[in-house]
Amino acid sequence: MPLTPSPAAGPRRRSMLTGTLSALGPLAALGAATGCTDGADEDDAQAARREQSLRKKAAGQSRALAARYEATIDAHSGLADKLRPLHAVALRHAEVLAGKKDAGRGKDGAAGGGGTEGGDGKGAAVPRKEKAALAALGDAERRTADERNAALAEAPPELARLLASVAAAGAVHAYLLGAGEQDGEDEGA
Repeated sequence: MPLTPSPAAGPRRRSMLTGTLSALGPLAALGAATGCTDGADEDDAQAARREQSLRKKAAGQSRALAARYEATIDAHSGLADKLRPLHAVALRHAEVLAGKKDAGRGKDGAAGGGGTEGGDGKGAAVPRKEKAALAALGDAERRTADERNAALAEAPPELARLLASVAAAGAVHAYLLGAGEQDGEDEGA
């Protein structure tokens, strides 16, 4: 009589387990993928809605800035040469943020279109003095840049880069317009 028992006839446990897992593996993977896809689609749709909302808000802010520039140019025609390029940039920003395909690609590099498309910008009156009007525009640019910087945390990467770039441009515009300057600070220097 042999010391070790002879193997039992039939399949072994290990081969049965391997066969079962092999047969069920693709089904389990398919079920997991289907479950992930449903949630991923919902997440993608929600992210797309959030991005569209951020774009719409930012485009509206740019249109409102463009309207403020127009009102200031109308009230102070002597500032027109200084403000027209900044006005054109605000319009281009509105187009790009709205997602228009040919945004900012006019024949001569000027902003395409001319209207402000919904941004009223008429909530604030234009100050009578030119320096005060420039400062008011600069303050509006600074506030808008700050709001865009705050929105960066919610934005997906591509939109965040765009918002950061537009916010930086707004900060430069605010600086050029003299936002935050007190009367007499820059005199005598």
